[in-house]
Amino acid sequence: MHALTTSIAALAALAVATSARAQHGPWTTPPVNASGVQYRTFQSATAGATVSFHVWLPPQYQSMPTARFPVLYWLHGSGSPIAGIPWVSSWFGNAMAQGKIPPMLVVFPNGMGASMWCNSKDGEYLMESVVIDDLIPHVDATFRTIAERRGRILEGFSMGGSGTGRLGLRRPDLFAGISMLGAGPMQLDFMTAPLGTDVPPRQRAAIFEGVWGSDPAYYLEQHPWTIAERRAQAHIVQCTEIRLGTGSLDAMLGPMVDFHAHLLALGIPHENVVVPGVDHDPALTLQGLGEAGWAFYQRSLATPCPQPADVNCSGMVDGADLGLVLGAWGPGHGPADINGDAVVDGADLGLLVAAWGSAT
Repeated sequence: MHALTTSIAALAALAVATSARAQHGPWTTPPVNASGVQYRTFQSATAGATVSFHVWLPPQYQSMPTARFPVLYWLHGSGSPIAGIPWVSSWFGNAMAQGKIPPMLVVFPNGMGASMWCNSKDGEYLMESVVIDDLIPHVDATFRTIAERRGRILEGFSMGGSGTGRLGLRRPDLFAGISMLGAGPMQLDFMTAPLGTDVPPRQRAAIFEGVWGSDPAYYLEQHPWTIAERRAQAHIVQCTEIRLGTGSLDAMLGPMVDFHAHLLALGIPHENVVVPGVDHDPALTLQGLGEAGWAFYQRSLATPCPQPADVNCSGMVDGADLGLVLGAWGPGHGPADINGDAVVDGADLGLLVAAWGSAT
C-alpha cells in the first residue's frame, strides 16, 4: 500500500510538473495580421532560441526617415500572447493620429502563456532577462528608436501589469514611465488568491511551481513589493512616472490598494486610478482612464533630467551628484550608473567631472 501511495504521489507530482512546463509555451508565436503591425524574430542569447515579437510602427516612421521615436513596450496578460495585439495597436495608433500622444513604436514581446514575465527559479525560462538583456537592445539596434531611458515606457495588463512592476521598478535606468494596469498577481502569498479570481487551485499550483519553484521566498524576492523597497530612492531621484490603474470591480483591486499604500509609505511618487464600474478587462480599463489618462505618456516622454550626470535631477551637476556616485560605488544599476554599464566606477566619475557645473 505504501508503494502504491508513493507511485500515485509521484505521478501526481509529474503531472503538476508537466503542467508547469506546458503553461509557459513556445518562444515564437504565429504572426498577427493587423494594420501597421510587423512580425519579427531575433536570436536570444539568454533563451538560446529564436524569439518572436510584434511591433507597430507609426506612419511617421516612414514619412520621417531620419527621425527617432520613443518606444512603448506592452506586456500582455496570461493566456494568448497575441490575441490583444490588434486592439491595443489600434488604440494607441488612433491616439497618436488624434495628437493625444506623440508618435511612438509599440512593441509586443512574447511573454508565453503564463511566464509572469519572471525568470523561473529553475532557470528554464528566463523571461525577464530575455526582455531586458536581449529584446530591448535588439529593438534599439533594428529600429530608429530613442535608445535611452527618456524614450521608453513600459506598460501591461494583469500578468503584464505585475510584470511591468517587476521589470520597471527593478530598472529605473531603462524606463521613464511604468504603467501597471489590473496588475496580478500582486498578493504577497501567491497561493492565497484574491476573492473573485477564477484560476483553479491545481492550475495555480502549477504556475507557482513552474515560475517560482513553489518557493514563497523566491516569489517575494521577485515581487514588485520587494523590488519597490530596494529601488525606492532610485525612482525618487530619477523622477519615474508610475501609474497604477485598476477597475473598481476587478478582483485585483484589493492587492493593488495595498501596493498603492506601500508606495506611499516608501515615498515613491505615483498616480493611482480606480476606474469605476470596470472588471478585469484591459480594453475597458484603458478606456476608463479617460482623456486624462493620456497625460501619463506625455509626462513620461518629457525628459526631467536631460543631463545624465545630474544624478539627483537638481538642475546642476555638482557636489551632491558626486556624493551619490561615490556612495553607490561598485556593481549596480541606477542613476549613479551614468553610462549604464551596470557598475558605478571611474568611467561614471569621469563623465560627472566632464559635466561639472553644467545646468540641465
